[in-house]
Amino acid sequence: MYTEQGGEGPDLLLMLHGMGATGAVWSPMCTGANARWNGRWLVLDLPGHGQSDRQDSYAIGQYAASVARATLPHIHAAGRLVVLGHSLGGLIGLALATGWFGVTPHQVFAAGIKIAWRDEELRRMETLALQPAKRFSNEEEAWDRYLKVSGLAGIADAASPVVARGIAHDAEGWRLAMDPCANGVGKPPMAELMALARCPVHLGRGGNDAMVTLAQTRALDPGARDLGPHGHNVMVEAPDQVWDWVAPSA
Repeated sequence: MYTEQGGEGPDLLLMLHGMGATGAVWSPMCTGANARWNGRWLVLDLPGHGQSDRQDSYAIGQYAASVARATLPHIHAAGRLVVLGHSLGGLIGLALATGWFGVTPHQVFAAGIKIAWRDEELRRMETLALQPAKRFSNEEEAWDRYLKVSGLAGIADAASPVVARGIAHDAEGWRLAMDPCANGVGKPPMAELMALARCPVHLGRGGNDAMVTLAQTRALDPGARDLGPHGHNVMVEAPDQVWDWVAPSA
């Protein structure tokens, strides 16, 4: 699994990106990590994303197991593990909070998880998971598609560090780096995972996030944080706002 890391100390902050993106979306957070986080940080490209290997199943338990295996060598016995996840990454963080996968976080922060799913949305995701990767005739078209899929259109461009590793090129042309099968993760069992958590779990969302409402988030976590007038990718738009949420509690 592709990883990037930095910092010093026994505590570890694990940052997990959302579906369709890569760990590069955390680059604005990593830039300020030395000033805001007293410990080490670890960023992954999730399985089937960026430069990480694909896997046979993208069920949430399979994601969590893969992330746990990649994270274990970085955990210090005397330190704390804090997980910060965005969207799909937040859902994986909730799965890790159960302690079922060999790591038990000290705390989990999850921003922008889509909670309410319509049947047609789930059917569309299932259809996308069965389709081959779309090919593009040139790099510009691939970047344009990636920015839309990752939700970064309008807040980043192809030259931005936050989009690194989002597309790939092979003998057949340009494509998104994401494995289309990763769309098959299914409806998140949010209430069940919240009930099974063995550590404090904190939910949040950008105030302009079209994927989830504050009311939906607070139905699961009454103290859920409104992260200000920002969209789904709040960690890209307002990294300091996310640090203000995570650092004091962690």
